[in-house]
Amino acid sequence: MRVDIWSDIVCPWCYIGKARFERALEAFEHADEVEVEFHSFQLDPSAPREPAPMLEALAAKYGMTAEQARAADEGVAANAEREGLPFTGDRPHANTLDAHRLLHLAKERGVQREAVEALFAAYFGEGADVFHRDALVLLAEKAGLEAEEARQVLDGDRYADRVREDAERARELGASGVPFFVVDERYGVSGAQPSDVFAEVLQKAWEERD
Repeated sequence: MRVDIWSDIVCPWCYIGKARFERALEAFEHADEVEVEFHSFQLDPSAPREPAPMLEALAAKYGMTAEQARAADEGVAANAEREGLPFTGDRPHANTLDAHRLLHLAKERGVQREAVEALFAAYFGEGADVFHRDALVLLAEKAGLEAEEARQVLDGDRYADRVREDAERARELGASGVPFFVVDERYGVSGAQPSDVFAEVLQKAWEERD
């Protein structure tokens, strides 16, 4: 059985939703027969390349005051902490295209899950740069990729078309945001749902397999 997950590296609900889904999958009786694949979805494809403080970007995007942006992020942080996830509000914000391109390389090399983990942990857990080439190369190495190959990808535009194709496919499936999960190509789950919701969908999809 297959599960496809659309997410963005700087999306906190994607970070939380991934953890909730994985908790459900870990308890699923047939977990060893479930293939999980991550897909790209940029929440803000027009975001600048150079990082700015995340709270400033959040306030500007939604017309919030600085205090409102901080309160909103603290609410998300509380959800992350309930899942046992490290979460810092002191993190940058910029365009995620290069990070997504790196994830497509990781998919081809069989270490996509490790790369997703490395990026989420660095960004939300440490407030680290996941945008510039050198920082991404270090994270690529941590995930098991070759540094030189990662540099070659980041120095060109390889996989950019696949990032766009992933986003277009999500929209065709009716997704307007992320995280978005598709279980066995038949059940869509939108948002960072509780683990028991994912557990129910996994079980239902398994029982209805041809």
